[in-house]
Amino acid sequence: MEPSGSNVLNKQMQGLWSTHRRGRMNLNAPPPTPPKEEQPVPTPEENYVASTPADTPATPSAVVNGKRKVRSSRTVDESSISKRPKISGGGTISKDHTPPTARLADLGGIEGCIEKLLELVAMPLCHPEIYLHTGVQAPRGVLLHGPPGSGKTLLANAIAGELGVPFISISAPSIVSGMSGESEKTLRDTFEEAKRVAPCLLFIDEIDAITPKRESAQREMERRIVAQFLTCMDEMSWDKTDNKPVIVMGATNRPDSLDAALRRAGRFDHEISMGVPDEAARAKILQVLSSKLRLDGDFDFVALAKATPGYVGADLAALTGAAGIIAVKRIFKQLSEGTLVLPPDPERNEQEQGQAQDVLMADPATPVPIPSLAPAFSFSFPIPPTAGSIAHFLNAHPGPLTPEQLVPLLITPADFMLALKQVQPSAQREGFATVPDVTWADIGALHETRDALQMAIVLPLRRPLLFRSVGIAAPCGVLLWGPPGCGKTLLAKAVANESQANFISVKGPELLNKYVGESERAVRQVFARARASSPCVIFFDELDALVPRRDDSLSESSARVVNTLLTELDGLDARKSVYVVAATNRPDMIDPAMVRPGRLDKLLYVDLPAAQERGEIVRTLIRGVPLGGAEDAVAQFVQERCEGYSGADLASLIREAGVSALRRTIGRPDEMEASAGADAAGQDTPLTVILPDFVDALDKVGPSVSVAQRRKYEALRAKFAGLPVRVGKDEEDRRVDGGGTVV
Repeated sequence: MEPSGSNVLNKQMQGLWSTHRRGRMNLNAPPPTPPKEEQPVPTPEENYVASTPADTPATPSAVVNGKRKVRSSRTVDESSISKRPKISGGGTISKDHTPPTARLADLGGIEGCIEKLLELVAMPLCHPEIYLHTGVQAPRGVLLHGPPGSGKTLLANAIAGELGVPFISISAPSIVSGMSGESEKTLRDTFEEAKRVAPCLLFIDEIDAITPKRESAQREMERRIVAQFLTCMDEMSWDKTDNKPVIVMGATNRPDSLDAALRRAGRFDHEISMGVPDEAARAKILQVLSSKLRLDGDFDFVALAKATPGYVGADLAALTGAAGIIAVKRIFKQLSEGTLVLPPDPERNEQEQGQAQDVLMADPATPVPIPSLAPAFSFSFPIPPTAGSIAHFLNAHPGPLTPEQLVPLLITPADFMLALKQVQPSAQREGFATVPDVTWADIGALHETRDALQMAIVLPLRRPLLFRSVGIAAPCGVLLWGPPGCGKTLLAKAVANESQANFISVKGPELLNKYVGESERAVRQVFARARASSPCVIFFDELDALVPRRDDSLSESSARVVNTLLTELDGLDARKSVYVVAATNRPDMIDPAMVRPGRLDKLLYVDLPAAQERGEIVRTLIRGVPLGGAEDAVAQFVQERCEGYSGADLASLIREAGVSALRRTIGRPDEMEASAGADAAGQDTPLTVILPDFVDALDKVGPSVSVAQRRKYEALRAKFAGLPVRVGKDEEDRRVDGGGTVV
């Protein structure tokens, strides 16, 4: 009996399935060769009569609920590939850890940091036998911290490039993954790779992103990453790396946010602070950055460094870039105007040279013809007469310039001075105030106070070695106090300008915060920022609002702010070259501990100006006022009639006199027509402030300090100056210390 067609088909499919299973079970068998041409997936009807070649795995079929289900050949291939065993022994694919091209010669102004880094990194990597012979434990990690742009990443790349060791550089945020456990695995793989290529240098930039304080971490993943990092650091000991050193370097601008366990010995053993460069360091950085620039003449880098207080290395690099752009624009403008003529190219023929010269010297009012001598490019449209000098230059010189033509293209010192107005240093974006433009010439009178400030702050900043030679090393704090409007804030601005130091201006109440601990943190942050950018001057305006007298009526939060400020002034952290200047008109409300020696130990009383001083102040204030030669008469008038007026009152008097002159001019038709004609012509209005205007202004502006207040300030002056006062029934002469306590 012959089998039916259906039985034959079933036996064929069963045999093919068995063959396929035997091929799958034999793992040592060579994989089947894929067909040269992709076969179309058969339909269910074709599977009944289709035949499969012997060297091609058959497509199995199954019967489900009476219907035949067919698996495509593509599905079989993918499943077989996915179930193949992975090749072991290969490990992680090695990456190219070529040392960077940066060198230590590309850095300037950080010789101390380089010397420390050579000691901690270069010695263990280059001569590990010294540590093995002596048995001394080599450093395992180095933490670089400092403000942004100070050169932390560049220093790490330069030390690796100088030593020529394998360099693994990763960014901390790239380690964090969204899947649970992936971040820890990436961290382990990174350290395993460092072990494999040891001796090497592992650099982690922005390390604070993966190592925050675990007690303040918001997610459990952050705590796990910190714990994994600590474990990996402990695995970097030499006995676990076959005596092959692996130095881990981290960089951050927020060292206080790192977990405390990371900063102990055995992990990040040493920390190198890279602060804001001082004047000498800025001069060296400018020399390094300008070594590759084409400069015109001799550059005074010291003068340029004095004009850039608060600039870090990145800011100085931006300054040189801005100066180069300004120089290019200046050169293009000179070429367009014809004041600078490039030498002709000897390779061009006379016709091309004549066309180029005609284009260069063309009148801007006439259209510029399109030259036909551009081997590199040419404009497809006519350049309008109003086009910039760059378009004319590109049209005149379409090809590359010759070395002879590039000779007159240089950067001048004036380009750097113009660039200073365009580049804002990073420190000013983080709370540093711009160095004020107020000088001693803008302040009238106050000669004794100016001399005291000169000796207390300006000269120690400018000539520190001279003061150290006589044993004066600790900075001095100055408290300016007196009636309002006498120029205390103006003096602080002039001190900051004359010293050319970094300047932080703090309005007293702005540090106060309603949340517990935030006010104290703000005070610590101000001093930490000042120490990182020393020499620095901190100016506290309205100090009485920040440090009131501590008594029973003072709240606990305000007392903590006072304690924090006292600790910062002379606590465990040395102030180095941080100078504090404070101003207030209520010295009796300040806590007595603030004015003891070592803190704000120099109290300067800024009194109301005398008659002669009022004349000097008015002569300073009326420089831009058109008086028509009546300056002496106005000064004499102020000396005689303005008794008790402060500097702010005199400025208000001059302003009111100008308003009176304007009112007098507007009231007269002829004067009004003359001023209208001058305004229409774009000229200055012919207007003069005369002495009767000051007489009218005197009736409207009075002294802001009353007689009773003046007597009160005189009593405070006698008290704070240590003069003898009468107290008690016996009226015994006693002395008063600077804090106001009778002794």
